[in-house]
Amino acid sequence: MIIRIHPRDISPNEPLTEALGRPVSDQEGLTDQTVVAHWPGLDYYTLDDEQKTWTSAEWAEHLDDPNWQHPFVASPQNDRRAIWHADVLLHPDDRDLTGSEWAEIAHRIARVAGIQRPGGENGCRWIAVQAQPGRLDLLANLIRPDDTWTAQHHQLPALLATESRRIEAELNLRSPQGGGPDPEQRARFAQRSTASANDASPGAADATTQLAGLLRQLSDENTGPLATVRGLVEHTAHRLDHLPHAYGPAAAHQLELIARRLHSIQQDLDATAAALPATPRPTPPSTGWLPRLPRPAPG
Repeated sequence: MIIRIHPRDISPNEPLTEALGRPVSDQEGLTDQTVVAHWPGLDYYTLDDEQKTWTSAEWAEHLDDPNWQHPFVASPQNDRRAIWHADVLLHPDDRDLTGSEWAEIAHRIARVAGIQRPGGENGCRWIAVQAQPGRLDLLANLIRPDDTWTAQHHQLPALLATESRRIEAELNLRSPQGGGPDPEQRARFAQRSTASANDASPGAADATTQLAGLLRQLSDENTGPLATVRGLVEHTAHRLDHLPHAYGPAAAHQLELIARRLHSIQQDLDATAAALPATPRPTPPSTGWLPRLPRPAPG
């Protein structure tokens, strides 16, 4: 396992883009399978019923907020480059870690780096992103809520290396050879991310095709579940419209509006399915039978 510390940045956008392997977006929601750990103080600011899935743009804004809340805080070098970024690279032959294991690694590194303090809410804002195979990225804002800058130990690389050896021993991971990771070893450890991402492309394409098929099933005008619901709503509206009671026509009108919205949803789903990249469909058997798409995995 190798930990690399990147140069500090003034904005979280580029570090988060590198961590994700794709641009920061206000459309893509990041689940707890991607953001595997974060600043404990965030729980104090999030209501129990508040949406937990944030977009990558919202996570970037969350990390950037201290820059605006504390505009006069600067580093000991008198600069405002408050975004700290480090990544963890596993050896290509290491096993795949679980989300809990990645989260444990993230919290331990955060404590050694000084970005997480006992008590949680008074430390730095930080997140741990596990978006690429065999890689974990930690991003933090070094400006703390108490209007102070987190000064890091000058021996931080050595401290992180020592913690890495402990984590490797506990999780049965591979260590870099020799006294420390040289550029060649870093390149070899990084090969896992590139190679695994390329190997995963066909599977991703297949998954996209399956999801597009699922959306087409939902929006199908003849057999889709939304078409069935819409038909029942329209039938109910027709029955209500012919009742002698005064409330009948008004309720029927509301149901007609609901039916129109359902039809619009069907059209939107169909357009979304058409916009997804898809692999060529296999030629169906001569009997006309088509295999049922597998049910998507939970989460």
